[in-house]
This record gives sequence, structure tokens and C-alpha cells, in this order.
Amino acid sequence: MSKKILLAMAFAAPTLAACQMSNTDTSTAMGAAAGAGLGYITADALGSNDEWTVLATLGGAAAGALVAKDASAATCAYSNGDGTYYTAKCP
Repeated sequence: MSKKILLAMAFAAPTLAACQMSNTDTSTAMGAAAGAGLGYITADALGSNDEWTVLATLGGAAAGALVAKDASAATCAYSNGDGTYYTAKCP
């Protein structure tokens, strides 16, 4: 899979899905997109092969989706991994 296509998919899917989500879901989707982008950029900067670039992109997306900060309430939303989430005080 081309790196450009992978990066486009990593950004497009959560961004387009965010159009019909609540604020918390939107921040989680945007966190996933930002994490995917950072994972891709880091792997590319380190000269990783395609397999490691895919792994870093997916890992970044997972990490970005895991914790989404709610700045207004000073709480964080943590993903349960099944599409639901719970909120707790940020570390």
C-alpha cells in the first residue's frame, strides 16, 4: 500500500466520521487522526520500511484515540475499545 494512500486514509476516515458525532466522539476521532499523522511522520523521518510505517501509523491512531482531553471539564475520555468510553480525571 502506498504511503500517501495510507496517510490519506488515516486522516480522512476519522475526519469524515466526525461530521456526525458528539463532541467527545469528535475529539476522539481527531485524536486518532493526529496520532496517525504523527506516527506516519515519525516513521517516515526515521526512514522506516513500509511495514513499520503502517505499524507506526496504526499505533499512533490507536494512541490518539485512547485518550481525548475535555478541556472544559478537566477530564479525559478513555476508550473502552468497543466504541464506548468512560471519563475520569486526567493524569
